[in-house]
Amino acid sequence: MFHKSHPDMNLAELVEKLNLSIFSGKEALSKSVTGGYTSDLLSDVMGHAGPGQVWITLQTHKNVVAIASLKELSAIILVKGYKPDDEMLSQSIAERIPVLGTTLETFEITGHVFMLLNRDNSD
Repeated sequence: MFHKSHPDMNLAELVEKLNLSIFSGKEALSKSVTGGYTSDLLSDVMGHAGPGQVWITLQTHKNVVAIASLKELSAIILVKGYKPDDEMLSQSIAERIPVLGTTLETFEITGHVFMLLNRDNSD
């Protein structure tokens, strides 16, 4: 888990700077991002992720969205070119949880998100 130090980060900026795909939730990209959590184990995310974080995972089913909604996460980022299944997309639209994607490996995108959220406030 990591927390941001940059006060103005939102999903739209994250998408732009990291060249993320938008599978759903374009209308919710104004949500702020407080940090991130990387895990493929749903029970781990349930126990440790915090409100406003982005969840980085390779899980592509609707239960991911249910947990993201319960934990008040800002978005889900799918890694390695994974795409959400139809039920995940429907659930994400209903819950207003954007599902984003990248072709990067989990380690890489986690590092990029971390660096972006923790960059020097003077820039």
